[in-house]
Amino acid sequence: MSADARRHPTPADPAAPSPGAPAQPGAIPAGPVPHAGTPRASASGASASASSAHQAAPGRNPAGADPQAAVPSSYGTGAPAAAGPHPAAPAAQPASAGDTAPTGAPAAPAQEPPAQGQPPASGTGVRLDRRASDEGAAGGDDYTLQAPDPRVAPEPHAAVCVACRAGRVDDDGYCENCGHAQPRERDHMEQECGPVAAVSDRGLRHHRNEDAFAVGTTTLPDGAPVSVAVVCDGVSSATRPDEASLAASRAANASLLDALPRGTHPQQAMHEAILAASEAVNALAGEQPTEAREHAPQQNAPACTIVGAVVTAGLLVVGWVGDSRVYWIPVDRSAPAARLTEDDSWAAQMVAAGLMGEAEAYADHRAHAITGWLGADAYELEPHTAAFKPDRPGVVVVCTDGLWNYAESADDMAEAVPADAAARPLHAARVLVGHALDGGGHDNVTVALVPFPAVPQGAGSA
Repeated sequence: MSADARRHPTPADPAAPSPGAPAQPGAIPAGPVPHAGTPRASASGASASASSAHQAAPGRNPAGADPQAAVPSSYGTGAPAAAGPHPAAPAAQPASAGDTAPTGAPAAPAQEPPAQGQPPASGTGVRLDRRASDEGAAGGDDYTLQAPDPRVAPEPHAAVCVACRAGRVDDDGYCENCGHAQPRERDHMEQECGPVAAVSDRGLRHHRNEDAFAVGTTTLPDGAPVSVAVVCDGVSSATRPDEASLAASRAANASLLDALPRGTHPQQAMHEAILAASEAVNALAGEQPTEAREHAPQQNAPACTIVGAVVTAGLLVVGWVGDSRVYWIPVDRSAPAARLTEDDSWAAQMVAAGLMGEAEAYADHRAHAITGWLGADAYELEPHTAAFKPDRPGVVVVCTDGLWNYAESADDMAEAVPADAAARPLHAARVLVGHALDGGGHDNVTVALVPFPAVPQGAGSA
C-alpha cells in the first residue's frame, strides 16, 4: 500500500535533515504557526524492504468484519437467498424388496418403517404417523408429513455469490461454486458527519482495503464548532495492516473528540492524538499469538501511517507521521493551493538533502519507502504538527497516497477537487476516489474533506 515499505538505516546512506513543517510561500496568506515540539530525526537511509504495493496478494486472505460506523456501498455483501415455501412432499411409497438404486449408484439398504408412535431416526425432522394397516386400503399410501423436529436446527439461509448468482458463500467469504471472493464491508466505505465527509475504496488491484478513516464533530469550551478528520494507511509489508490502520484512526479520533471540548489547544490535542494512535497500534503487536510469531519471525509488527486535520472557525491544525497528506484548496481558487504536510519518505529525504530533484526522486522505485510510521518496530516517535490561519474559505483534503499518486502537486489536486466541494463534501470525496480509480486504482484510496469557513473580518494570523 502507500506505506509500501519501512526504512532500516545503515551508515551507507548520507544523513538527511528531517522534514519539518512544510512552508510554501504564498500558499496560505497567513503563515504557519511553529510546530509543537521538535521534528523527529529522520532515519538515514539504506535500501527499503519494499512490498508489493501494486499487486494484489494471491490466495484467500479475507479481512474480518469491520464494525466501523460507515455506510457500506452498493457493492454489498451478497443478498441472502430468499426464503421460499417448502416444496410439496411427494407421496411416500413403502420400499419393496425389488426396488433398486439408480444406475451407477449403490443400492440403498432396505429400511423398516418406524413402528407406530415411535419417532423417526435422528436428524430426519419428519414423522410417518400412519401406515397402511391404520386406515385400510383407502389410506394405505397416504402418509402424513408432520412438522420438523424442533430438536434439529434448520440451516440458515446462506448468502448468494455476487459473481455467479448461484453458489453459496462459505464462512471465509468465498463462493463454493465459482470460488469468487465476496465484497467485504471495508471494500468501500462512506461517511458524512456534519460538514465533514470521507470515502475509502479498496481500489482495483488490492484484495482488501488496508486504509481506514475516522471523522467527527464536537465543540470547543466556548461553544464554537470544530471538525476532525483522521486518515490512516496500513503498511503492506507488515502483518495485519488493515487492523493497524483501523485501530490508529479510531484511537486518534477518540482522543481528539475527548481533548478539544476540555479546552486543549488543537495543536496539542493533535500531538496527543497521534501518540494515542501509536499506542493502539503497538498494542496489536502484543496480541500476536506466540505460535504465529514463531512460524513467521521475519514478518514486521502491525504498522500504519497517520494524517489528521482539526478545523475550527479560524484555525487549521494538521498532524502526521508517514506519507499520507493534507492539501489546502481555496474555494474560489483566488490563491494558490498548497500541500501542508511533508512526507516521511525516501524521496523526501533525497530532496531535502539536495541529492535529487523532486521529479527525479519521486520517479525512483524507492520513492514511497517510508521513514516514519506507527508501530512497535518504529523508531522514536516524534509526531509532526503545524497550524495555519487561512484568510479565506477553502477545503481541507486529507488523503492517502492512493489518491495523491494521481494528483501529486497542489495544483493537480486543486484541479481534481470539484468547485462545489465545500458545499457538497461527500460528493466531492466520491469524485476524488473516482479520479484515482479512473487513473488505474493501483492502491487503496481514502480521502476526507473538511470545509474551512470564512474567518471574521480583521482576524489576524498566527
